[in-house]
Amino acid sequence: MRGDPWTDADPQPGDFDADLSLARSSSIETHEGNPNARLSILIRVQGGDAKRLERLAIEREQQPGEVVSQLLRSA
Repeated sequence: MRGDPWTDADPQPGDFDADLSLARSSSIETHEGNPNARLSILIRVQGGDAKRLERLAIEREQQPGEVVSQLLRSA
């Protein structure tokens, strides 16, 4: 049995067809994908977490942003 497509980590084609059928066509825009598109995420790290991140970066001889990037890629 499938989970909730709104919270499922791996939504499948057709999962939102019922929801889309309720939308007015004037509310929907279709665009081609952009393979060069980039996503930026702003992360705020404070207090003890910031100190731990700084220690990790020093141990790895990297900038904190590089450590966060690697952690996100490996998640």
